[in-house]
This record gives sequence, structure tokens and C-alpha cells, in this order.
Amino acid sequence: MASTAPKRIRVPLNGVLLLDKPVGFSSNDALIKAKRLLNAQKAGHTGTLDPFATGVLPLCFGEATKFAQDLLDADKTYETLIHLGVSTTTGDTEGEVLERKEVNVSREQIDQALAQFRGPIKQVPPMYSALKRDGKPLYEYARAGITLEREARAVTIHALEFLDYQAPFLRLRVACSKGTYIRVLGEDIGAALGCGAHLQELRRVQVGHLTLDGCVTLDQLIATDEAERAPLLAPVDSLLSSFPEVVLSESLAKRFLQGQRLTLAKEGVALPATAGRVRVYLQPGDIVDTSSRQLLGTAQLHEYGVLAPERLIATAQQA
Repeated sequence: MASTAPKRIRVPLNGVLLLDKPVGFSSNDALIKAKRLLNAQKAGHTGTLDPFATGVLPLCFGEATKFAQDLLDADKTYETLIHLGVSTTTGDTEGEVLERKEVNVSREQIDQALAQFRGPIKQVPPMYSALKRDGKPLYEYARAGITLEREARAVTIHALEFLDYQAPFLRLRVACSKGTYIRVLGEDIGAALGCGAHLQELRRVQVGHLTLDGCVTLDQLIATDEAERAPLLAPVDSLLSSFPEVVLSESLAKRFLQGQRLTLAKEGVALPATAGRVRVYLQPGDIVDTSSRQLLGTAQLHEYGVLAPERLIATAQQA
């Protein structure tokens, strides 16, 4: 009788892996690969990157998955190479060529075209996207040759920077709000120039406050000894560093973890100058060293120093 290998026991990891996603992997493919390499129980990514795209893809493990939505909602920054004069079915290199046109545009025309796309704009989501209609992603309809009406959505281009132009290739840097399709932006710029376009390259260089600095590749993860892979994860609160912090004593932390709203105005707790979302820590005893602090979760700080628990760290509750 053939023996069966014992089932591998997954490890409960908590943290964030900043992955520099390679070409050819979907975001989900990259997540599955990293999760297997780390032997992790629970993981999720923070927004998709197309297979032809590369760059910052934060992967959340364990308790960090509770805060993935913050990165889904965050602004993003990309560097892209637009191939002018060639339109494709997908708006990128993975599609079939629809049309070719001569490219004869000047730097002045490029500057005038780019000016149209800075600030709040409207975009029609592409058919080759993961947006769902009647429970099915749009790309499935597109692959079946079906084109559906899509409503234009409001997005914001915070910055659209010219980097280089060597005809027919235009290189740009784009800082934008969530929900922006750079493929659509490239096509729209091509249309404004009268020649059409598609994306030749796309690299995400920033998500929220997270950048390529500190990112690891799948190849680096594979080359790292298995025992040394987990230390590559950044702590859970690396997702929250843009929020002000509130530090609680042990007695207040206990009440906070029970879901109680705390009135901190008379508790001697240092509070941010303005109300809003905060990250909350426990500072054990009289220890001053910040490395000993424990993340408890996030909360909303209201007027008069009222702290309302939001998302709590389960491992903190067990501590």
C-alpha cells in the first residue's frame, strides 16, 4: 500500500510581506505562491495588479488581513511606458492589436494632452477587468466577445508627470486615487493625441505610504532558507503608520479590548490634536521603550477624547 505524505500544518503568521510582483503572475497567483513558501494559515492581498504589471503588492497575513481594506482605499503611484500608435483589445500588451496609426506628436502636444487628465476625471472601466456584473467578472464577458455598457466612474489623478518621450514610447509617472485604471488612462491619452495607445509596461512604485524600498521578490523568497522567511514580514502596524497613535495603560487596554468606549480626556492619556482614526497600543507597566508596546487595533477618536474601538487584534485579546 502506497504511503501518503503527512499533511503540512500551516503556521499562524501575522504581518505584511511587501512583494515586488513579477511579470506573468496574477496577484492571486503571487499570493498563493508566497503563502505556500511561508507555510501560512491565512493571507490576502491588497488590490490586484494585472499579470503584465510589476511592483508593490502588499500581502497581508493573519491579523494584518483585518487592515487590508485601508490599502485597497489608499492612493497609488505608478510608472508606465505607453506605446503610442497601437491600440489593443485589453489596453496592454496581452491583447490583440486593433489598430495602428502613425505617431507624429510633439512634446507640446503631449503636455497639452496630459493637462486634460490631471485632477478629478471620469473613467469608463475596461471590459478586461475584474469588476463584476451579475456575479461574473467583466473579463469573462469580454473573452466571450460580449461588450456591456459601463458607467463612467469618478477618479482623481493627483499627479501626472512626464518622464521621457522616445517616439513612439511615452514614459509617465502617475499618482492616483483608488479605482483608477492606468490602462484606460493610457488609452485616453492616446485618443487625445489622435493616435491611440496601449501600455507597454506598468510598475506600481507606491501603495499608500508603502514603497518599493523593503520589497522582496518571489525569487528572493525562494532563495531564503525556510526558517528565515517569516522574519521578512513587516509588523501589522506597518499598514497603519499614517494614523496617529494612542497609547493605553493596562487597565484601559483591558476595557478597550472588551469593546468599551473610553473617555480619555481625564485619564492623562496623550491624544492627537484632531479627531479621526487612530492606532491603539498597550504600553506595559512603566516601560518607556516603544519596542515593548503591543498593537491592540484601531479606533475612532471622537470629540472630548472619546475612543471607540474599531478593529481589534485577536492575539492581543489572548495575551
